[in-house]
Amino acid sequence: MKKLNTWQNLLFQAGGLLLLAGACMPLIGYAREGSLVLLIGALAFGIMQCLAGYEGSDAVVRRLRRQQLLGAFLMIGSGLLAVAHTLNISHIGSGEWKLCFAVAAVLEIYTAFRLPIALHASGEDA
Repeated sequence: MKKLNTWQNLLFQAGGLLLLAGACMPLIGYAREGSLVLLIGALAFGIMQCLAGYEGSDAVVRRLRRQQLLGAFLMIGSGLLAVAHTLNISHIGSGEWKLCFAVAAVLEIYTAFRLPIALHASGEDA
């Protein structure tokens, strides 16, 4: 896997924290602000994940990498759905962005645990 530089890694981690904060903010009454924070965090997190590419040929790692990217795109999509709902841009209900975010979180968590094992098994460093 291609390593991120210091600034990219910092942006990746900040995006993850913003994702968590944005997902929790509607619980305390800040739905509009939370959706924007969620979208910003998803964009930072997803873009940095896309920059950390894989150039190898291991089929398992390539499959896991595709799942990881799908999770990142679903997180960005859930941020867009949350913003669209809170700004009344679309007629989509409030549950769709949560469902999309949950699916993305499952994919991201699975690949976060499985990808380093697959990289180690293929002889590359995680």
